[in-house]
Amino acid sequence: MEFVLEEIGKSLAHEVHLYPLTLKLGSGLHVLLGPTLAGKTSLMRIMAGLDKPSSGRITLDAKDLSKVRVQDRKVAFVYQQFINYPSLNVFENIASPLRVEGRLKARELREKVEAAAEMMQIQHLLKRMPAELSGGQQQRTAIARALVKDADLLLLDEPLVNLDYKLREELRSDMRDIFSHREAIVVYATTEPQEALMLGGTTTILDKGRLLQHGPTLEVYHQPSYQRVGEVFSDPPMNMLAAELKGGRFHLASGHDFMPSRTMTQLAEGDYTLGLRAHHVSLKPITGGVKLRARLELAEISGSQTFLHLHLDPNISLVAQLDGVHSYDFGQDLDIYLNPDKLFAFDQTSDQTSDQNSKLVASPAYRTHGLKEA
Repeated sequence: MEFVLEEIGKSLAHEVHLYPLTLKLGSGLHVLLGPTLAGKTSLMRIMAGLDKPSSGRITLDAKDLSKVRVQDRKVAFVYQQFINYPSLNVFENIASPLRVEGRLKARELREKVEAAAEMMQIQHLLKRMPAELSGGQQQRTAIARALVKDADLLLLDEPLVNLDYKLREELRSDMRDIFSHREAIVVYATTEPQEALMLGGTTTILDKGRLLQHGPTLEVYHQPSYQRVGEVFSDPPMNMLAAELKGGRFHLASGHDFMPSRTMTQLAEGDYTLGLRAHHVSLKPITGGVKLRARLELAEISGSQTFLHLHLDPNISLVAQLDGVHSYDFGQDLDIYLNPDKLFAFDQTSDQTSDQNSKLVASPAYRTHGLKEA
């Protein structure tokens, strides 16, 4: 099965929601990753046939869908909100699309509903009303209603965003297993890089209505084509440091300088932006690491991690992500260590596809099999 969007664009009242993009999706799980207002929902509504594109065309197995009515398409859509029929119990909510189709006998309908409920682990809730369910149970019901249709295209628009952390973790794990065994094309939109990494499949990076990169999730994560992709596919966003390569060393505006890694020895002298993910900034010495002096501006504790907001000088800042809960004093000077082998290098040439979007020219080495986080 192949779902193709060819030069799809969307404009409304002279405002561009989506710049023309081309995307080919096969059976399996595909993640749309981007910040709020990146264009994810606009693209998914066009995929579903709820909105018409301003340009381009959509095909499914080479069949043009432009003249196929929404109700005639085998599409299921799950939204952020817990959308269930309040007057129907869980069984009837899940069964509702099958009853509309009217093709199944009572026994077949029950079997399909019970199978979908079992997949979402809500088979014991079939007689309950939506008002009696928790938020997680309501969203499981909505997802089961989408699964029971056996749709060719299953769209999920940030379906876990309104759930607490524990419920999100449980549902992510369940859905990853469910989707891996389905022939459908599953498109899952999220703003969270960790969610994309957990789900796997392919990832498409959207930003300000533009498609920046598409490919296998780990490949996109480890080889961001542009600076903006590195920022979007990191939480917190990838640290970016302006540097000049001269005399065989990188020079920062703060006065610090260091040797480039082995993956950057072929770079020509000139200006670059160096990217480094927050969990690769350490307060402990690193073999071959670069020692810098920084001032602490803020320490944020989130769950079992501590995020340090640091300044190398008034104009250069970065974030360090530390495991565990740590206490530091505001304004404290700290020695930090950067691993040159974990640095990405982006050129300083602005690309037409996005503002401030420098291209990747060197990145950390990684293996495609037995892949470990770079």
